[in-house]
Amino acid sequence: MAKLAATPLGDSSVLAAPEYCNANFTSYFTPTFWSNPTLSLTFSGRKACYFNTGVMVIDLQRWRAGDYTTKIVEWMELQKRMRIYELGSLPPFLLVFAGNIAPVDHRWNQHGLGGDNYRGLCRDLHPGPTSLLHWSGKGKPWARLDANRPCPLDAFWAPYDLLQTSSALES
Repeated sequence: MAKLAATPLGDSSVLAAPEYCNANFTSYFTPTFWSNPTLSLTFSGRKACYFNTGVMVIDLQRWRAGDYTTKIVEWMELQKRMRIYELGSLPPFLLVFAGNIAPVDHRWNQHGLGGDNYRGLCRDLHPGPTSLLHWSGKGKPWARLDANRPCPLDAFWAPYDLLQTSSALES
């Protein structure tokens, strides 16, 4: 974790995270957002990419100095008045930071292991070295284990499931 914490943020970035510029982050926002000229200009002039908030390095001094909590809360307050985004906590971070973050090597975020609870999809590890396993997505290992429908990679998480008995893990 010390290596992750030592990720260089450059002269001005507040946070670093793994970016995924091939992902279509625009689907996180509603037609109301995109049809409003003021709101849709939020990303103007930025090379905005999806990034995963599950693994971030934050410079807390810069965070406080830039009052970023307030900026995120303001987007959340707007969301309460008019639905401008989907999927919880990620969109406000995209609105504030997308296009202005330092990169984190993707090996720090082996994301997507949550697959899909509804269709029973499981994912494999990405090729190459991995530092952190991240069950992002709808399928959480504890839920799949409890439902007795685990994915193979859920076995990595099973030893930390305090509600499972050792006999349940062996079956």
